Amino acid sequence: MDRLLTLEMFVAVAGEGGFAAAARKLGSSPPAVTRGIAALEARLGTTLFHRSTRAVALTDAGAAFLDQARRILAELAGAERELRGAAAEPRGQLHLTAPVMFGRLHVLPVVGDLMAQHRDLMVRMMLIDRNVRIVEEGIDVAVRVGPLADSGLKAVRVGAVRQMLVASPAYLARRGAPATVADLAGHELIGTMGPRWTSEWQFASGRWRLDAPPRLVVNTVDGVLAAAEAGLGIANLLSYQLAEPVDAGRLISLLADEQPPALPVHLLFEPSRAALPAVRLFIDAMKARLRMAGLG
Repeated sequence: MDRLLTLEMFVAVAGEGGFAAAARKLGSSPPAVTRGIAALEARLGTTLFHRSTRAVALTDAGAAFLDQARRILAELAGAERELRGAAAEPRGQLHLTAPVMFGRLHVLPVVGDLMAQHRDLMVRMMLIDRNVRIVEEGIDVAVRVGPLADSGLKAVRVGAVRQMLVASPAYLARRGAPATVADLAGHELIGTMGPRWTSEWQFASGRWRLDAPPRLVVNTVDGVLAAAEAGLGIANLLSYQLAEPVDAGRLISLLADEQPPALPVHLLFEPSRAALPAVRLFIDAMKARLRMAGLG
């Protein structure tokens, strides 16, 4: 049986959790998928799945092989796309993911311009404040804010953002502004349940540990902003999230001399995606967008 077909069957069974579900996804039949997995296991000389009447689960060898199989299929798909014409007009779907507010403020305008210029381009955006698995979710490009973990993915740095502490004029009139990092211990703080939440805040002079959880914890950036503007405490957010309310005077920057080093903004993608016309255009457009916004 065709080697690539058996790889596709293996990835489908692992992803769908069963032979019948994998067959439906591939437009094949359960017996054909069963034969394909058996042929692959015979060729590799190992068992890839534990089988029972109720479930199918990867063996240790199968789990180790899964990421390699996915990468092989992704690289093949990328090579086919490149061969069909790397300089062709972008068309089809471009799958993107980004943090919610960053996506709304900076990715969506870029997407709108690209769609207006290229009528055959469709875009699927996943705006979510957590890192998703790029290969498994079928993502072409992910926007990541902050340090990157080591991986086989390609990263292009397109900008940088900074941590900022802010409070409303009303809060500062009532409680005063902290003069040092240590002064934060006497203030009301607004926490978040998002991926940036930590019990230690980073500053230029080092880390400052919160002795107790903040009295107010909000699960979205918009909620933290609203709470800060309402005078409920001091918020720790990123510069791109605060540009408009700080410029408008609704929030005041605090301890600016204590800002830690900037956090990088990267575009992350499978190397095989680099030749896609839509990916190349999106990368160039994001670089230009962040330069214009003062984040480049």
